[in-house]
Amino acid sequence: MPQADLEHRLHSSWNKNANAWTKAVRDGLIPSRRVATDAAILEVLMALRPRRVLDVGCGEGWLTRALVAQGIETFGVDGSPALVQHAQAAGSGRFCTLTYEAIIKEPSQLDGPYDLVVCNFSLLGETIVPLLAVLGTVLSSNGHLVVQTVHPWSACGDQAYTDGWRTESFMNFGNDTWEPMPWYFRTLNSWLTVCNQARLQVCQCIEPLDPITQHPLSLIIVSRVEAFATPDADERGAA
Repeated sequence: MPQADLEHRLHSSWNKNANAWTKAVRDGLIPSRRVATDAAILEVLMALRPRRVLDVGCGEGWLTRALVAQGIETFGVDGSPALVQHAQAAGSGRFCTLTYEAIIKEPSQLDGPYDLVVCNFSLLGETIVPLLAVLGTVLSSNGHLVVQTVHPWSACGDQAYTDGWRTESFMNFGNDTWEPMPWYFRTLNSWLTVCNQARLQVCQCIEPLDPITQHPLSLIIVSRVEAFATPDADERGAA
């Protein structure tokens, strides 16, 4: 299937799955999020001490609400009107429907600058470099862009460890009726490559583990725009 068709199905699936997804998140039906990844992303974000945060692909808004509860001004945007409606209904935060295409075309709609931009399990398409590059432009000086995604080694399963489109059936996310969702799998090297192509310098990679199996459940990439990067101690000493 052509990439454009897969991207369209990916986008439309979120509107079709909005009710089931909201229930799954709010009822704690996703084991990896319940035992590790939700707490992990909050820990990383709070350690960076942001005052203003942009939550890109905010979904039903749980992360925006959690940050607002900590006294952090947070703006959540998502391309799914149905999910944004759920987020707005829950309150605690500012939300707006914005597709990634709209963000790339007119980033001023994001009302930057921000100390921190977060994409929490929300970069699921094949072409993400233009979006990452634009998000870098709404960061304040010394701001950070943080991405949490499925861990490539765990998410690969029995399939070949190569980039490519996969399908999520949501069969383990509760008993609701789900629309299968195409999503683009990336290797670890591919993630580092797209960051480099977007002129982002990776500062840290964090791998939250399952507390029982000790297998990685996700990958968190903390980055900064290259122009904002500060030389390390060795480089300063040699200057």
